[in-house]
Amino acid sequence: MFITCRKAGCTGGINCNGFPTLLKLKNFYPYIRTKFLHPMALYKFTLLLHSGFRYIVMVLLLLAVLQAFAGWLGQKEYTEGNRKLNLFALISAHTQLLIGLVLYFVSPFVVFAKETMHDAQARYWTVEHISMMIFAIVLITIGHSKSKKETLPESKHRTIAIFYTLAIIVIVVAIMQSKRAFFGMSN
Repeated sequence: MFITCRKAGCTGGINCNGFPTLLKLKNFYPYIRTKFLHPMALYKFTLLLHSGFRYIVMVLLLLAVLQAFAGWLGQKEYTEGNRKLNLFALISAHTQLLIGLVLYFVSPFVVFAKETMHDAQARYWTVEHISMMIFAIVLITIGHSKSKKETLPESKHRTIAIFYTLAIIVIVVAIMQSKRAFFGMSN
């Protein structure tokens, strides 16, 4: 049994009030390492998370852009709902960046060698993809920050519409350059 109580002589039964601890950590660690911390398992999990989360990011960005254009061209007030949607789009993009950074360092496609710049696929995943995505997130961050400083509702909507649209264009181009399907999960 892996989990036992810290009390002397206790077997960890129903009446146990002690704190459980890992007794056979030496035997348990290889199982954890091979099943959960194996580099390919971490890579596959992070890849699925990154591939799936992109839909949340794109939906939030598209909703924010559509709402911003409607507010800008329709000269609508900048509401709390607008602010929250723009903030959620920003947060989701930054979360996607963090997941992508983990993926960057465990991916077998990212190669740090002299030959990287001569191999199109290695160059794309090592340099181009991450550069374009960071640039898109910088655009989102600048747009959100500038919209907070604006005083007129039309200016807030215009700033979000312009910067978030540019970010979406950069993201779509970066995904298209990978020569993978935009819809569907990456393998």
